[in-house]
Amino acid sequence: MKFLNRAINILLVEDSRTDVILMKKMLSMLNTPSQVEVADDGVEAIAFLRKENKYQTKTRPDLIILDLNLPRKSGHEVLVEIKNDLILRVIPIIILSTSDSEKDILRCYENYANCYITKPMSLKDFQQQIKIIEDFWFNVAHYPSE
Repeated sequence: MKFLNRAINILLVEDSRTDVILMKKMLSMLNTPSQVEVADDGVEAIAFLRKENKYQTKTRPDLIILDLNLPRKSGHEVLVEIKNDLILRVIPIIILSTSDSEKDILRCYENYANCYITKPMSLKDFQQQIKIIEDFWFNVAHYPSE
């Protein structure tokens, strides 16, 4: 669904500062405007989504990009918690992880991840994957309103 009147709101759950900087840069270069919020661990991600403490005024994201290897609460735990919450479960979740383990991929889909992407090693491949995310998740997919 094209967001004609506003930017798409993305919650990036990622503990690597380098990956956060790279992802924000790549998203800023796309045709579709986006507003990216960052949670650097699983506990912060859940607090953000539940609008707890310092996140009370934050807008619910249209899309979550979730790493699996997070401190304090793993991406797997965050995924399960979101998908077990009647309000939050409708938010699409893209897993973006360095793991290409069949076990991780299966576990994520068993817990209702909407998409699983292995982080590419080259910058060119990373740019390509971000463009593919834009093409489908920003321009084709439809999202529920808050």
